[in-house]
Amino acid sequence: MSESMEETRLTFRRYRDGDNKVHAWRDQIFQASYTHKCPTYIQSTPPCQGSCPAGEDIRSYLQIVRGIEKPPAGMKWQEYAWRRLTEANPFPSVMGRVCPAPCETGCNRNEVEDHVGINSVEHFLGEYAIANKLKYVKPEISTGKKVAVIGGGPGGLSCAYQLALKGHAVTVFDEHEFLGGMMRYGIPGFRTPREVLDAEIQRILDLGVETRTNCRVGKDITLDEIRSGYDAVFLGMGAQAGRALPVPDAEAPNVVTATAFLSAFNDGRLRHVGKRVVVVGGGDTSIDVATVARRLGHIENAKPTDLEKAIAGQMAHDVAEISAKQGAEVTLTSIFPIDRMQANKHEIEQALAEGIAILGGLVPVGIVKDENGRASALRVSQCAAAMVGGRLEVNMREGTEHDIPADLIVSAIGQAVDFTGLEEFDNGKGMVSADRNYQVQGKPGVFAGGDVIRPHLLTTAIGHGAIAAEGIDRLLRGEELEKRPKIDVHAFDLVRKMAEKGLAVHDVHEPIRGTDSADVAIHNYDNRSGRYVIPHEEMFLGHFAFSSRYKRKIITLDRESALGNFQERIEALTEEQATLEAGRCMSCGLCFECDNCVVYCPQTAVFKVKKSEATTGRYVDTDYNKCIGCHICHDVCPTGYIQMGLGE
Repeated sequence: MSESMEETRLTFRRYRDGDNKVHAWRDQIFQASYTHKCPTYIQSTPPCQGSCPAGEDIRSYLQIVRGIEKPPAGMKWQEYAWRRLTEANPFPSVMGRVCPAPCETGCNRNEVEDHVGINSVEHFLGEYAIANKLKYVKPEISTGKKVAVIGGGPGGLSCAYQLALKGHAVTVFDEHEFLGGMMRYGIPGFRTPREVLDAEIQRILDLGVETRTNCRVGKDITLDEIRSGYDAVFLGMGAQAGRALPVPDAEAPNVVTATAFLSAFNDGRLRHVGKRVVVVGGGDTSIDVATVARRLGHIENAKPTDLEKAIAGQMAHDVAEISAKQGAEVTLTSIFPIDRMQANKHEIEQALAEGIAILGGLVPVGIVKDENGRASALRVSQCAAAMVGGRLEVNMREGTEHDIPADLIVSAIGQAVDFTGLEEFDNGKGMVSADRNYQVQGKPGVFAGGDVIRPHLLTTAIGHGAIAAEGIDRLLRGEELEKRPKIDVHAFDLVRKMAEKGLAVHDVHEPIRGTDSADVAIHNYDNRSGRYVIPHEEMFLGHFAFSSRYKRKIITLDRESALGNFQERIEALTEEQATLEAGRCMSCGLCFECDNCVVYCPQTAVFKVKKSEATTGRYVDTDYNKCIGCHICHDVCPTGYIQMGLGE
């Protein structure tokens, strides 16, 4: 088999090597067994959502883009999909560019051939919203409550956005001149165009969110003043203090952290970097973002995403690329071998193409200084690095020390929180301790999220901010904080969908059982989205034919063209491409109207719901008086929406 065929081979096979008999479906149909179990319609969380730190309702907006779920009258599908997406994440255009997309690693389609390009569809919707100047709907009623958000990064702005939608007055305090946090001061403009970031931030401010920039809480305004003037506080300061190299003489003036370097570059203060730049990347804050996806999605054949990378690993690459673009000779070192570095293969190829030298298996051991006290070289040693019991262990190889000449050394091994003026929230480990609602332990009315909890992804901070906003809202309304669900995501709401179509529905109280005689679901239905991720083993993968991914165009520069080039390198999908790519979604855990169950039911017990009563999730019904419990509808259901359970 050729190498190209090997890459696109289907990983799901109906027949195995050695099979010598054809298994016809009719044998099962006409010799159907009788059981006490009948089909139940189970809404589950797809693994893409289960592994999205922001909890986006990914399946829903892909269903809208592909045309399965219809928008309300008078609304275009693009806007409807964007509004469903932004219920969880107000930064689709930014995240569509920079999120490493753990959702794609968790995608069940990896078991067929390759994941759905979720990130690229998100990118398309974000661009559509900006081009068409879409706005959020401002609530008509104000609660009269005031919330202070400390930090205008992704976590703080996400929290402010959700609180403003709930009718609360919000003021964002930020020590910088402009809002955005690491989205502005940590990510270079050629990855996140500033006009895109500004447009998505302005939408939030248009909800009535007030700002106080160039204002550091604890210095320009005291914490006591904040507490006396506001009903609740959200801590979203981020971790914008970089970690210095843990070696002697790391305080030399030309040894800086990655966060300081990127902040200077994004502020326009960085004009030149010197001829030889050495970047140290990859450390104990570097995180394999696919870990959650693989655990929740049961994926055995995960493919690398277009943008998959870890925090410190990508930060190192950003620094290296900026330096190379300014004509510097750049060397990037990692304690891990190149094939185990945090950035994915694509990112490494981009760096190599731009003339960046990457050296793996090296650990810094010292700084060589000249007579002026400036660093002239980074002293490194060959090493073996591995994660042991959740901790990073680095073993140096004696006698392998050598120097890498440098005019500038950049430490990209992690980030830290600056607690100056806010020391009371430091848990002693340089972080803030909070519960599942992200309320700070021992500090009622104070919530936190993002890198102050644990340095991770931008989208993680967005998710923290949304959950904290729900907790703050309940607190301000005098309600008890609820226990968060095991799978904390924005799920498809069948009742809301029915109301949207004008179908009458009464109150629904969990758990739902025997709903075939109720008006909510018409068949026996249960929403398990808060506790169950649908694995690929529960789906009929044979239904899905091979379909290549529609990939965005990513511009790769070489050593010459990279010089002075700060243009964006990634292009959004066209509308047609976005629709076709969304069409590859397998709608894991929710009906996507394929008709298999109706066609294959030998008793004609499964039938289509009449159009006047049908909507997403209510496409088919079961006549339980005809059903014999043969399981065939379950066997042929591609999405796992139909499962077998006991009757009423």
